[in-house]
This record gives sequence, C-alpha cells and structure tokens, in this order.
Amino acid sequence: MDLEMIFSAMTGVAVLGWLCLVLAPLRRPALVTAARGAAAVLSLAYAILMIRAMGAPDGPQGGGFDSLAGVMILLSTPMVMLPAWIHYLAFDLWVGTWQVEDAPKAGVPHWLLIPIMVLTFMLGPMGLLAYLIVRFGIARLRKPKA
Repeated sequence: MDLEMIFSAMTGVAVLGWLCLVLAPLRRPALVTAARGAAAVLSLAYAILMIRAMGAPDGPQGGGFDSLAGVMILLSTPMVMLPAWIHYLAFDLWVGTWQVEDAPKAGVPHWLLIPIMVLTFMLGPMGLLAYLIVRFGIARLRKPKA
C-alpha cells in the first residue's frame, strides 16, 4: 500500500475518532469506546509500520534518540515519518478520550471542551494543558468556601 494512501486513511480514522468525541453527549460511553477503537487502529498501524521501517535496509542511518540531530535523521524518510505522524494521531486521540470521559465528573461543560479538543487534535500538549487549566479552574470555583 502506498504511504500517501496510508497517511490519508489513518488521518481519516483519527478524524472519525474526534467526530465521535464531539458528538459524545449523545451517547458518551459508546462514542468514547468508538474513539478508543480508532486510537487502537492507529496504534496497530503504527506498530506494523514501525516494525517494517526498522527492518528496512534502506532506512535512515546514524539516527538515534540521544540528540536532536539523531532524531532528525530518524525522521528524515517517509517510511519513518509516517508512523511518527500516526503516533501523534493515536496519542492525541487517546488524550481526547480521557478529556471527554473526565469532563462530566470534573464539571467541564461539553461546549467548552470542543475548542479544547480542537487544540488537542492540532497541538496535542497545548490542548492537554488547556484542559488541565480549565479543569483546575472549575474545581476551584466549585470548591465550597469555608
């Protein structure tokens, strides 16, 4: 299968998972489970592609995780960059499922969660940070005063 086709398919799987999370108030448990299923599909694709990339004789040589230059070498080929992209998609979606599952317990209204989910999808850790700030702020407002 062509790497460009895999890229499009996996991005589509992620978008479908995020759509489930946006619609979560309709059937929260089922839609969160569906989004987690999408994250599992992404994780499986990641594993297959990484195993394939690690065994490829024409993969990036001299790369590693001990320096920025080494990581840049690792990600210098489409064969390795594609699973790296899928890694982002899977983890950001998993964080989104946690946010959607946690929000009702934390008192975060879904309408406020939607822009946070967009941030999480597009900018991962910034969306997580935004959620944690909102969650903390709401908890402080809900805390009974002594």
